[in-house]
Amino acid sequence: MVFLHGYGQSRMGWMTTPDGREGWSDMFLRKGHSVWLIDEPHRGEAGATSVSGDISTKTLDQRWYTQFRIGKWVDGKSEAYEGSQFPNDDESLDQFFRQMTPDTGMTSDMGADYDGEMVAEAVAAAIDEVYERTGKNSILVTHSQGGRAGWLTAKYTDHIASIIAIEPGSGAEAGTEEYNAMLEKGISAAIYFGDYIDNGDPEIQATAAWQGMRQTSYDFAEAYTADGGTAEVIDLPKEGITGNDHFIFQDLNNDVVADHVENWIKENVQ
Repeated sequence: MVFLHGYGQSRMGWMTTPDGREGWSDMFLRKGHSVWLIDEPHRGEAGATSVSGDISTKTLDQRWYTQFRIGKWVDGKSEAYEGSQFPNDDESLDQFFRQMTPDTGMTSDMGADYDGEMVAEAVAAAIDEVYERTGKNSILVTHSQGGRAGWLTAKYTDHIASIIAIEPGSGAEAGTEEYNAMLEKGISAAIYFGDYIDNGDPEIQATAAWQGMRQTSYDFAEAYTADGGTAEVIDLPKEGITGNDHFIFQDLNNDVVADHVENWIKENVQ
């Protein structure tokens, strides 16, 4: 399993949680997978770059809280949604904000100049190396912004067995080069979404935004299945798993979701 982080993150997000519990990397190792963690180019320990960028000095606590459906940030204090699985004590919040990692090659603090093709080529190179070392194709697990690069990666390697996308910004659009590459190479796909989308605060812009982003994943899964591929959107509240925000893999029930992912792999990945 090869893990690719999202915007403002590094591989550390897969390794632990804001309150110090074990992350998905250890959980899936215990389930019998080899685990490979990537810091994408310009991020974390891969931050050295020949591309100039600006690191924002803005405090983005409120944006992260609302955009990623954790709750509201009011007068410098967090107000998590009712039933939230986010570890919301003061020490965990401090660690959550400390894990945010700047991209040294960007000029936008909104990720507007994210180079998905460049990231995809780098991820493909990592997956090819995993194949050389193990002789096995990879399950690529992506999060958020990394979801875009995940779909694109299918163009650059023949060694992806499946893509598991945790709340990507969109699904792969039918008819695109990456969509066709996935279909031709028999790559199965599962897309996971958490809570507070259908039942989110209608006055917060993020609620409608996430409804739209999730719909693109449903559109992808419908088209991909009709074209003979295997794709599924897993809406966790419909599975009886509630209270999850955008950081599903770090929430208090991350072990429950990991078990669901493992069961999906057993049923859908050769």
